[in-house]
Amino acid sequence: MSFQTIHILGVPFVRATMDEMMSVIHAHVKQQKPCFIVTANPEIVMKANEEPTYMATIQQADYVVADGIGVVKAAELLGTPLPERVAGYDLLCRCLQLADEHEYRVYMIGAKEKVVQAAAKHVRDRYPNARLVGVRNGYFDWNDETIIEEVKRAEPDFVFVALGMGKQEQWISQHIQTVGRGVWMGVGGSFDVLAGVVKRAPELWIRLHLEWLYRLLKQPTRAKRMMALPRFAWTILKQKVVRK
Repeated sequence: MSFQTIHILGVPFVRATMDEMMSVIHAHVKQQKPCFIVTANPEIVMKANEEPTYMATIQQADYVVADGIGVVKAAELLGTPLPERVAGYDLLCRCLQLADEHEYRVYMIGAKEKVVQAAAKHVRDRYPNARLVGVRNGYFDWNDETIIEEVKRAEPDFVFVALGMGKQEQWISQHIQTVGRGVWMGVGGSFDVLAGVVKRAPELWIRLHLEWLYRLLKQPTRAKRMMALPRFAWTILKQKVVRK
């Protein structure tokens, strides 16, 4: 399945629903073809616009999906609508469900040791048929080639990487071809949610598109990062005016 792409401030988003993404992901797994997915929100779009090397990394991805209602609204405002939001955490859970249904192999890397181990326990409990073939925290030397050799030997079908925005995409782009198989996706703080360290917004907040506000209220330290949201909105409005 091939998707049309639309560009929002230079970032190429695929016009795909969650179900369509899962269909293409399953095809990659069955064919044992490597696949690099970026789940991009307004913060990532702004970072890519400020850092050319990061933009280049994102543009290497096979699929960039709209993880954030702000991206969906921006696409609509610019006259190039996306079908729906494909939230990163939801995509992760759907992939774990797929792994559970077909006994696919999962490798988890990133976050603090206690967090990733608690997240791994959740995966074992919630998705017992998924084959968890590797669990490693995110505190390691990037030049240590034994780590990527471990991943390669594990022959994963999914590699979920929680090294934080920017770092996780860079690490994936550097190593995915060495391993040569698996669906690779940066998952940011999703291990914290799986581990129960951070609670996801209630369903009502999500349906009202206020998940970002819930996270800010629960984690005030995110305030500086959240400044990307008004900058993103202002940049989109300027682009709309220029297009007119």
